[in-house]
Amino acid sequence: MAEYYNREHYPDPTAYYAERQVETETHRSWYRPLVFICSPFAEDTDNNIIAACKYSRFAVNSGCIPVAPHLIFTQFLDDTKADERQLGMFFGKVLMTKCREVWVFGDCISPGMQEEIAYARKKHIRVRYFTDSFKEVAR
Repeated sequence: MAEYYNREHYPDPTAYYAERQVETETHRSWYRPLVFICSPFAEDTDNNIIAACKYSRFAVNSGCIPVAPHLIFTQFLDDTKADERQLGMFFGKVLMTKCREVWVFGDCISPGMQEEIAYARKKHIRVRYFTDSFKEVAR
């Protein structure tokens, strides 16, 4: 922590402000915003899981922390059971409210993704769209 006085207890504002600047720069490099990963899950689950992992890695490489509920909650909830799917969607929406942005991947927007996008817009969370090759596109 930056101290305004040196070891001899004399004011040393130059060192103090330089040290504060270094602390600020270091803290800034630690910050990574949460982004919600919105991509298909149902139907071709094996390939969709692989794709969601790639999208999450892209978020990490972009300086963000990915939140991919369809990778997390499907570990213990059965997406084929309507009540458990709804519970997973609810859990995902709760996590979404903690995210700075929603990143939508792929050309196909599934019904679950449509629900998530609508919820993000309702909560005024920025929605960004990306192709499977990670190019941002306008929608």
